[in-house]
Amino acid sequence: MGENRELAAALDDAQMGQAELARRVNAEITARTGQVGHVTDRDVRRWLTGETRWPQAKQRLCIEKVLGRSAIDLGFVPRAKNAAQAPPEDSLQRRVFFAAATGTAVAATVGASPPRLGQSDVLRFHVEHGEIVAQDQAVGGAEKVENHAVELAMRIKSSLARGAATSSRVRARLYALASDVTCSAAFAAIDAQARTRARSHLDSAVTFAGLSGDSETQYHVWNHLAMVAGQRADYAEGAAAAEAAKGLAITKKDPLYASLAHMRSAHAHAGRRDRSAALRALAASERAFGRHAAMERPPWIQFYDEAELDGLTSIMWLRLGVPDRAEYHLHRALRAIHPDRIRNRTYYTAHLSLAQARQGDLMQACSTADRTGVLLSRVRGSKRTTDTLANVRKLVVSSGSREPSILDWAERAQAWI
Repeated sequence: MGENRELAAALDDAQMGQAELARRVNAEITARTGQVGHVTDRDVRRWLTGETRWPQAKQRLCIEKVLGRSAIDLGFVPRAKNAAQAPPEDSLQRRVFFAAATGTAVAATVGASPPRLGQSDVLRFHVEHGEIVAQDQAVGGAEKVENHAVELAMRIKSSLARGAATSSRVRARLYALASDVTCSAAFAAIDAQARTRARSHLDSAVTFAGLSGDSETQYHVWNHLAMVAGQRADYAEGAAAAEAAKGLAITKKDPLYASLAHMRSAHAHAGRRDRSAALRALAASERAFGRHAAMERPPWIQFYDEAELDGLTSIMWLRLGVPDRAEYHLHRALRAIHPDRIRNRTYYTAHLSLAQARQGDLMQACSTADRTGVLLSRVRGSKRTTDTLANVRKLVVSSGSREPSILDWAERAQAWI
């Protein structure tokens, strides 16, 4: 028994911890079999220490899927008595296991006709995705939102792999749904500031989007990629993603999509402190927004309304170092946010506190942050919000104020961050 250095290296390369590997393996098991996975971080430690040298087949195949390497390459060692026949055994187990989610494992091994996919499958997956979007818009990047999206995307992908579509249109719509659902997982990760996970989801989504041939689906991916790039302060990539979104047919057809793409450009330019370019992009965003008409659009983009336009504008002004203009737009955004969008209200209230702190209005900033703290009890997983509050606290502490109420707030604020 010895340390499994290959597995440890693979985890390092993926920037993935033990608990995260367990979570991803369990999600794969659920997606493939419909059964709850029971892998824990203790199991992962056993794999890493070499106490478990050859995990059971179901777990092993999912580990391979998550890390993108074979069990042998991951340092696992077949049991001696089965080593010689391990490859053919794995091949059979793989076919049976990946068909098991549909209850058609036997049919898969005897060459039965694949199930037909139709509009009812599209509708079923679409309704479930709508539920995920609604939950995300309400409470933010909770882990269960991301897990649910990952699981649904895997089920759609599995259906495509094992079924025969009744038409190319059905297959294209399922690929589009797989991409949109994966983007929902990415956004939950973005909200949780899990940038590596978000990027991994988007790498999968861009493949599905390309296979769908749908420009709106492709736009969805570029929009989220611009957000991830902004979190990583890679403003060149953020600007490139926004430009890619602008070139799509949906952007030329629908001014709302054009407005959001220009707003992503404004954020990227502001991050690079290019004020003139940022203001040009902002003006283009506002003009396009003023031209859009109410119509039926996919659930994911329904967040982008007048309140969000003001909210995103405030983020641009904060990046440009103009907190008073940011505060103006944040007040407008908070007045207009739909009551059900608690996550967005919490997020922008935290940014209002930050804008006030940057102007030196510490008492007001602390009071606003307290309002955020109350809202946080209803939001789970939005690390973007708690990181913003952490920045407020840094400004308050660095001010050197000895005002008792401010010192008391700085002490209490540690519970949020």
